[in-house]
Amino acid sequence: MILLEKAERIRIYIGEDHKHKMHPLSDVILREAKELGLAGATVFRGMAGFGANSRIRTTKILRLSEDLPVIIEVVDHPDRLEKFLERLEKLVTDGMITREPIEVMAYRHSK
Repeated sequence: MILLEKAERIRIYIGEDHKHKMHPLSDVILREAKELGLAGATVFRGMAGFGANSRIRTTKILRLSEDLPVIIEVVDHPDRLEKFLERLEKLVTDGMITREPIEVMAYRHSK
């Protein structure tokens, strides 16, 4: 796959305790992106953060949280992301989804 023209990045902000049918939501989202053949996706675990409920979650010992922030980034052509966004709408019931245009400088795989 070549990403030379337009590309967009979708970021999904959730908590690591968020589930979908007993499975970690981040795993479900990653599988959905793979199933749709999108260019790439990465899951990041945050050290600290807060969301709409304003409750701070952190890795600090005195405020240990099991529900740390998770960000899933997905990059592909805007047209290819439409179906993915439709699926996300059903999966992400608590969190935030953002979408932004990006410039892809390189997208390679060495065999």
